[in-house]
Amino acid sequence: MVGSLPTVPLPRRPLDPGDRVSRFYENELGWATVPPRAGSPGSPVRLRVGDRFDVLDVPAEAGRAGLRHLAPASPVALQGGRMRLLVAAGSAEELPGLLDWLEWGALPLDLRALGAGCAMDAPLPPGTRPGGVRPVGRSGVQGAAVWLRPPEPGCAVEASLPTLSAVRGGGGAPDLVRLVDTVATHCHRLRLRRACAQPLALP
Repeated sequence: MVGSLPTVPLPRRPLDPGDRVSRFYENELGWATVPPRAGSPGSPVRLRVGDRFDVLDVPAEAGRAGLRHLAPASPVALQGGRMRLLVAAGSAEELPGLLDWLEWGALPLDLRALGAGCAMDAPLPPGTRPGGVRPVGRSGVQGAAVWLRPPEPGCAVEASLPTLSAVRGGGGAPDLVRLVDTVATHCHRLRLRRACAQPLALP
């Protein structure tokens, strides 16, 4: 009687670097990820915004001015010439009213908030090299997202994020009002500087 042949396992699919990035954010931080955009091979993993945090997206120069209003553990990302400041979930909905209250609402500012339903490119996880774990096809490419202040695995991010409740003395979180006022001021200065640099249009 012929014994049964041992089964040979099928070859494993190579581990996609994007899978590793998704696992880092989902397992180490508990942050939801969004699949890469359909029809865009090589697009990076994205982080879902609005669940654990919202994002203030500002010019990097304005963002640098706002860093003093953040806790040391507040995550901050850079992408191209933009800085992404993580703020408390729900802050995106508050931003228009907050800008009006601070008397910035009537001016066009290069400042936007990402909230529920939005996503941001996932930066390279901290402690990895471009040749190792990376967002699919984007690490080392100019303009790819990177962490300026990375999140800490095992630490709840919410306690370090700027929030409106800090105005009322709640919990010791950084104050969203001071952060928004500072970055709005610097966005306005950048706008004026660009306007002054434009050559005058002669009739």
